[in-house]
Amino acid sequence: MSQAMNKKILVIAPHADDEVLGVGGTMARFAAEGAEVYVVIATQGYPPDYPEEISENVRQQGFAANRLLGVKETRFLTLPAANLDSVPYRDINHQLVEAIRNIQPEVLYIPFNGDLHVDHQRIFLSALVAARPNRINAPTTIYAYETLSETNWNAPYLTPNFVPNVFVDISGYLEMKIQAMELYASQLKPFPHERSKETLRALATLRGSTVGRFAAEAFVMVREII
Repeated sequence: MSQAMNKKILVIAPHADDEVLGVGGTMARFAAEGAEVYVVIATQGYPPDYPEEISENVRQQGFAANRLLGVKETRFLTLPAANLDSVPYRDINHQLVEAIRNIQPEVLYIPFNGDLHVDHQRIFLSALVAARPNRINAPTTIYAYETLSETNWNAPYLTPNFVPNVFVDISGYLEMKIQAMELYASQLKPFPHERSKETLRALATLRGSTVGRFAAEAFVMVREII
């Protein structure tokens, strides 16, 4: 029986599409196995950097992609995309604290702290603040996921390296992950861009073959309370 059965799972994404890139197959599998899966997308694009019609299009694509994967609810917070370096930490912390308090997940997936994008780094730190184990109903398990074109573009050996120690077999859900990414049409890129269908499939194949599976998603265990 899957360890995700009947559990609440929350995926926190800095930007719309990060959740599918990093955890799409895992969300689909665990939702199919009986878990309640929630997604919180921390940022939205605002004018003048992002026209409202483009931002609304991305939001609708996110809702559609996550519905396909079996996500119970997708929430967008109000933080400004690509501008978290100008937002006080307490404001980011507050929004994530409220999200975790409202959902009360047992399992939490967050971006990796070694990602190149500052938004990813700040969401990682604030998510850990929001998930402090001394809080009531704090998550008992926390994983960091990898995001193509962010996790592997930082400076090797000078910044934290993504060395996974948890693998989720998504052999039966890889094509659903690809379909979900196709629904993020504005974010999908042609090969050889890393955010392409071909690269998503290649990474899943590599991670799977590492542990003797056809396809997998890989994570770094941050904390587990048993």
